Order: sequence, then C-alpha cells, then structure tokens
Amino acid sequence: MDAGSVTARPSSKMVWAGRILSGLVVVSLFALNTMGLVNKAESLKHFVTYGYPESAFIPISIVFFVCILVYAIPRTAIFGAILLTGYFGGATATHVRAGEPYFFPIIFGVLVWLGIFLRDDKLRSLVPLRR
Repeated sequence: MDAGSVTARPSSKMVWAGRILSGLVVVSLFALNTMGLVNKAESLKHFVTYGYPESAFIPISIVFFVCILVYAIPRTAIFGAILLTGYFGGATATHVRAGEPYFFPIIFGVLVWLGIFLRDDKLRSLVPLRR
C-alpha cells in the first residue's frame, strides 16, 4: 500500500456521528414503512396512483424492511446501503415520473452513505476526500 492511500484513524466523534446518523436513518425509515402499513388504505391509494398494482404493496414493503434490517446490522451495513440505494433510485424515478418533488429519496440515500462513510475507515480509504 502506498503512503498516499493510507487514511488516518477516524476520530471518536466522527465514528459516533456516523453511528447516530445511521441510527436516525434506520429509525426514520422503519417508522416510515410501519406507518405506511398501519395506514394501508391511504398508502395503497397513493401506491396505485403511481401505477403499481395493489398486489405489489406488501412485497415491496417487505423488501424495504429487509433492506433496512440489512443496513442496520454493522457487518452488512454496506450491502444494506447498496440495497437502499437501489430502493431510493426506484422511489426517485417514481416521483419524477409522477411530476412530484423527488429530493427526499435522494436526501435519504445521501444520509445512508454519509452515516457509513463517517464510521467506516475502510470505506473512507476507498473514497478518499482530499483537502
């Protein structure tokens, strides 16, 4: 490994900021999906408006829960972030197609990766930020 690619150990504050940010993202996404299932009639109305069949509502909600769970487990967090990136890409495309504001899925996608970036030195070594 060459000296230019070695990154410094993250500060404790940076790691904790990443953990807190990731935790907030997990709680927010879990609450969002749970509220969608609790208010199924209202959620289903919007879901169908976007052009999805009613029969896909529960499977997509389950996939979302699985993605959140995989992201919440530290050993699989990067894989979970990849899965959530795909999910948010689909959400962004759906909102663009519907002519609605599409920045929320993009913001959540950025927060997912920022949380891991702050707490994982291996990821920071792959994606180094220069000063």
